[in-house]
Amino acid sequence: MNERKNMLHVSSNPHIRSASSTSGIMMAVVLSLLPAAGYGIYHFGPRAIAVIGVTVAAAVITEWLFGLCRKKTTITDLSAVVTGLLLALNLPVGLPLWMAGLGAVFAILVAKMLFGGLGQNFMNPALAGRCFLLISFPKQMADFTTEAVRLGGLSWDACTGATPLAALKAGESVNVMDMIVGRTGGTIGETSVIALAAGACFLLLLGIIDLKVPGSYLISFIIFTGIFGGRGFDPVYLAAQLSGGGLMLGAFFMATDYVTRPVTPKGQYLFGIFLGIMTGIFRIFGPGAEGVSYAIILGNLLVPLIEKVTVPTAFGCRKGGKPYEK
Repeated sequence: MNERKNMLHVSSNPHIRSASSTSGIMMAVVLSLLPAAGYGIYHFGPRAIAVIGVTVAAAVITEWLFGLCRKKTTITDLSAVVTGLLLALNLPVGLPLWMAGLGAVFAILVAKMLFGGLGQNFMNPALAGRCFLLISFPKQMADFTTEAVRLGGLSWDACTGATPLAALKAGESVNVMDMIVGRTGGTIGETSVIALAAGACFLLLLGIIDLKVPGSYLISFIIFTGIFGGRGFDPVYLAAQLSGGGLMLGAFFMATDYVTRPVTPKGQYLFGIFLGIMTGIFRIFGPGAEGVSYAIILGNLLVPLIEKVTVPTAFGCRKGGKPYEK
């Protein structure tokens, strides 16, 4: 009798559960970002530690304070740590620390918590924070000039300078191997493709992400750039485009965000194709040399529409959810 009662128990969705927890997934993402963060610290020196520390602390404190106002603590799920770390990896090492902290506050408060918190935000919070900084402080966000950073009595030469994509857009040649290894200028976490690939493989092996979104993103970008880039399918040119501008960071760590990507398989492919085309448009026809952040933000805004047109039709129903008439 008791067994029958348990079988008839009705509860709210979701009815299919997983052994994975939010905090466990977020911890895996943090671990996957450590190679890129570690290389950024090695490459740019202790100043990178300061930027990462400020953004992570500002993100966690902002979410904690908001939780106090709501009398509900959410910082234990580690999503604020992921947002702060991702934002830091998308920032230039010479950005004033107060600007980095402001970007983290905007990411958590405006792009995440005011829309209901984790699971309710309609765009990636870290990218929202970066775009906010790009609009508010365009000069500082584009400043990759070489500077000496002195921390703890040691002199560190921040190996920055013009980004490879900016040089490529200006018609200059770039060293693709340097871009793959990470011996170039750029934001803290985008320079080393090897470090990013190691983190992406870690997430793929754990099953945290799959290749639907990043695979369709990169393939569509290659095709679009090969057709409209003006150099055909030159492997050196395409490899430079793939290795620069945070494309790998965006494709594997931000476009795959569970909350802001489509949930339908067809929708994920369509989402990735859209990102690849938009990134190509921004890079080739736009005034700037990058465009990954804006492409993903625009893609996030279209997710509800993508899901609407790609949702599977239920058995016994017509397209649109209406049942067949007898």
